[in-house]
Amino acid sequence: MEVPLSPEQVNQLAQIASAKGQPVDSLAAEVISHYLDEEARFIAAVKLGEVELERGEYFTSEEVGEQLERLFRS
Repeated sequence: MEVPLSPEQVNQLAQIASAKGQPVDSLAAEVISHYLDEEARFIAAVKLGEVELERGEYFTSEEVGEQLERLFRS
């Protein structure tokens, strides 16, 4: 697999890899792995939210505002 990067991205990746003392390809794999983990968590949270919304389990913006006001007053 090849991933096209701009010269600026290549330079930034090389600088960070150098600062961390690791090879550029190792850092790139680490970054991609981290991104994929975060995306998977985000997608799962969105799906959970959609299910809860379908079940009617949500707060209106007014309810959220009231909760925040109570929280900050206490």
